[in-house]
Amino acid sequence: VLQADGYGGFESLYEGGRVVEAACWAHVRRPFYDLHLTGQAPLATEALQRIALIYAVEEEIRGKPPDERARLRQARAGPVLEEMYAWFRATLGRISGKSDLAGAIRYALTRWEALTRYLSDGRLEPDNNPVERAIRPLTLGRKNWLFAGSDKGGQRAAAVASLIATAKLNGLDPEAYFRRVLERIADHPVSRVAELLPWNLPSDAEAATT
Repeated sequence: VLQADGYGGFESLYEGGRVVEAACWAHVRRPFYDLHLTGQAPLATEALQRIALIYAVEEEIRGKPPDERARLRQARAGPVLEEMYAWFRATLGRISGKSDLAGAIRYALTRWEALTRYLSDGRLEPDNNPVERAIRPLTLGRKNWLFAGSDKGGQRAAAVASLIATAKLNGLDPEAYFRRVLERIADHPVSRVAELLPWNLPSDAEAATT
């Protein structure tokens, strides 16, 4: 499952069904919020209020096991989303098709199946904000990453960036993690390289207590 925005470059990944799309509610919400800020778009404000209801469910179920999250989402957020879909269709029929509001609604409707996929899969989130926060340092330095030297250099930089983010998610200091990997990797069997991944390699502190 790939959870992402509606960037057209991802479309080829979904062909054949090997990768399944899960769309992002934060990207749906953003244009409604921009319209809401003008103070002249009550329908956009109503859309925000409806979207807020599905996030209220998430507040209640955060941290629960995936199966339980899926069950509670279907029971609580499912009806909210059904009403929202009907409201989107009805609203689209009575506003100008060229308006920004219509564009925001069409963005949601054309991705509806992917937007509601999180209901039945408790591993997913309603949006990909955690990923966007994780890649913010890369985004801020994007001009530097243009000079990777080659396609392979870019792939290696992406692998290193993924390891850094994964080390952080597993509570490891990235610099200390890489130091420990480099100290071991020369004599480590390639068939057991998975032992050096962040979730398998204990920190110095953990190693000292075992």
